[in-house]
Amino acid sequence: MFQRLKDKWQVNWWQFTLIFTTFALGGSLCGKITRELLNLLLHKDNNWAFWLLFVPIATLLWPLCVLLISIPLGQYRFFINYLRRMWEKIRR
Repeated sequence: MFQRLKDKWQVNWWQFTLIFTTFALGGSLCGKITRELLNLLLHKDNNWAFWLLFVPIATLLWPLCVLLISIPLGQYRFFINYLRRMWEKIRR
Protein backbone atom coordinates (compact mmCIF):
# COMPACT_ATOMS: atom_id res chain seq x y z
CA MET A 1 0.00 0.00 0.00
CA PHE A 2 2.72 2.49 0.98
CA GLN A 3 4.79 1.56 -2.06
CA ARG A 4 1.84 2.29 -4.37
CA LEU A 5 1.31 5.72 -2.79
CA LYS A 6 5.02 6.48 -2.98
CA ASP A 7 5.05 5.54 -6.66
CA LYS A 8 1.84 7.47 -7.39
CA TRP A 9 3.20 10.62 -5.75
CA GLN A 10 6.65 10.06 -7.32
CA VAL A 11 8.56 10.74 -4.11
CA ASN A 12 11.42 9.03 -2.27
CA TRP A 13 11.01 7.35 1.12
CA TRP A 14 12.23 10.37 3.07
CA GLN A 15 9.74 12.72 1.40
CA PHE A 16 7.01 10.07 1.77
CA THR A 17 7.70 9.98 5.54
CA LEU A 18 7.51 13.77 5.73
CA ILE A 19 4.23 13.76 3.79
CA PHE A 20 2.66 11.19 6.12
CA THR A 21 3.94 13.12 9.14
CA THR A 22 2.35 16.27 7.73
CA PHE A 23 -0.98 14.47 7.27
CA ALA A 24 -0.86 13.19 10.87
CA LEU A 25 0.19 16.46 12.49
CA GLY A 26 -2.18 18.52 10.33
CA GLY A 27 -5.12 16.31 11.21
CA SER A 28 -4.29 16.39 14.91
CA LEU A 29 -3.90 20.17 14.86
CA CYS A 30 -7.21 20.50 13.03
CA GLY A 31 -9.01 18.38 15.61
CA LYS A 32 -7.48 20.30 18.50
CA ILE A 33 -8.33 23.72 17.03
CA THR A 34 -11.87 22.65 16.18
CA ARG A 35 -12.44 21.28 19.68
CA GLU A 36 -11.11 24.44 21.34
CA LEU A 37 -13.14 26.68 19.04
CA LEU A 38 -16.36 24.79 19.75
CA ASN A 39 -15.63 24.70 23.49
CA LEU A 40 -15.40 28.51 23.41
CA LEU A 41 -18.66 28.82 21.49
CA LEU A 42 -20.71 26.10 23.18
CA HIS A 43 -19.01 25.86 26.61
CA LYS A 44 -19.52 22.10 26.71
CA ASP A 45 -18.19 19.33 24.49
CA ASN A 46 -20.74 16.62 25.26
CA ASN A 47 -23.89 18.14 23.81
CA TRP A 48 -25.34 17.23 20.42
CA ALA A 49 -24.53 20.62 18.84
CA PHE A 50 -20.81 20.10 19.48
CA TRP A 51 -20.74 16.84 17.53
CA LEU A 52 -23.07 18.17 14.85
CA LEU A 53 -20.72 21.11 14.16
CA PHE A 54 -17.39 19.34 14.73
CA VAL A 55 -17.19 17.47 11.40
CA PRO A 56 -18.07 20.38 9.06
CA ILE A 57 -15.77 22.82 10.86
CA ALA A 58 -12.90 20.32 10.97
CA THR A 59 -13.43 19.62 7.27
CA LEU A 60 -13.12 23.33 6.47
CA LEU A 61 -10.08 23.85 8.73
CA TRP A 62 -8.15 20.77 7.62
CA PRO A 63 -6.59 22.26 4.44
CA LEU A 64 -5.31 25.28 6.38
CA CYS A 65 -3.84 23.12 9.14
CA VAL A 66 -2.11 20.83 6.66
CA LEU A 67 -0.64 23.78 4.79
CA LEU A 68 0.63 25.34 8.03
CA ILE A 69 2.32 22.10 9.06
CA SER A 70 3.72 21.50 5.57
CA ILE A 71 5.76 24.71 5.63
CA PRO A 72 8.26 23.77 8.39
CA LEU A 73 8.44 20.19 7.08
CA GLY A 74 9.30 21.43 3.58
CA GLN A 75 6.27 19.85 1.90
CA TYR A 76 4.33 23.00 1.00
CA ARG A 77 4.65 22.49 -2.76
CA PHE A 78 3.34 18.92 -2.53
CA PHE A 79 0.35 19.90 -0.38
CA ILE A 80 -0.65 22.99 -2.35
CA ASN A 81 -0.75 20.82 -5.48
CA TYR A 82 -2.57 18.04 -3.59
CA LEU A 83 -5.23 20.47 -2.35
CA ARG A 84 -5.62 21.98 -5.84
CA ARG A 85 -6.27 18.52 -7.29
CA MET A 86 -8.77 17.79 -4.51
CA TRP A 87 -10.59 21.08 -5.13
CA GLU A 88 -10.78 20.38 -8.88
CA LYS A 89 -12.36 16.99 -8.21
CA ILE A 90 -14.88 18.52 -5.80
CA ARG A 91 -15.86 21.26 -8.29
CA ARG A 92 -16.73 18.78 -11.04
